[in-house]
Amino acid sequence: MTNNINRKVMDKNLTLTIDSDWLHYLKDEFDKPYFKDLQQFLNEQLKQGTTILPEQHLWFNSLNTTPLDRVKVVILGQDPYPTAGHAHGLSFSVLPEVSPLPKSLLNINKELLSDLQIDNSYTGNLHAWAQQGVLLLNSVLTVESGKANSHQGKGWEQFTDSIIETINEHTDNTVFILWGAYAQKKGQLINLDKHHIIKSAHPSPLAAYRGFWNSKPFSKTNSLLENSGKKAINWSLLP
Repeated sequence: MTNNINRKVMDKNLTLTIDSDWLHYLKDEFDKPYFKDLQQFLNEQLKQGTTILPEQHLWFNSLNTTPLDRVKVVILGQDPYPTAGHAHGLSFSVLPEVSPLPKSLLNINKELLSDLQIDNSYTGNLHAWAQQGVLLLNSVLTVESGKANSHQGKGWEQFTDSIIETINEHTDNTVFILWGAYAQKKGQLINLDKHHIIKSAHPSPLAAYRGFWNSKPFSKTNSLLENSGKKAINWSLLP
């Protein structure tokens, strides 16, 4: 279930939606100065004809696909893929028709095959994970097409920190998968008396050799979930 937010982030005709559970805890963020500055930045970008990814209705796709009361796992990414047709609001995930897959996602699939003998090499769409309670959250929710990291430092980080803080406070035994130094800095927001952190190098080809390979995040996550009485994630993305 979703509630409308009439915040006119883009233009007077746009109404963004956010899951009602999330809205209950995040609604005050939309009135804070940093978010108003973010709104102004995005509006100016659109007026200039800039293409922003993902499409506007997918900005809060991670929250709307995985309501707060279903969150069991968080996989934190940095910002959306800057290639048109790839990003759809879920970290590391791409739309079903995308081929070839981004290299980080290829490495995620390779590690999953090594870890649990699950072969997802035919797809990079992780929507089925999100439906099971895996919050696929980017720290920055938008990007200019063709320009990676172009929306960093504009306000999204403060908003998504509030999301992490909400999970930290209002859930228990959530597993946070933090790949790379950028994601691991968010660990300071997480109470380790309540939750679990699995961390390793980033799956990017530039970093995977530093400790991503054989880190077994998927089996470790399922063990932590089952030990806390939760259902394990089915990581298989069936055709």
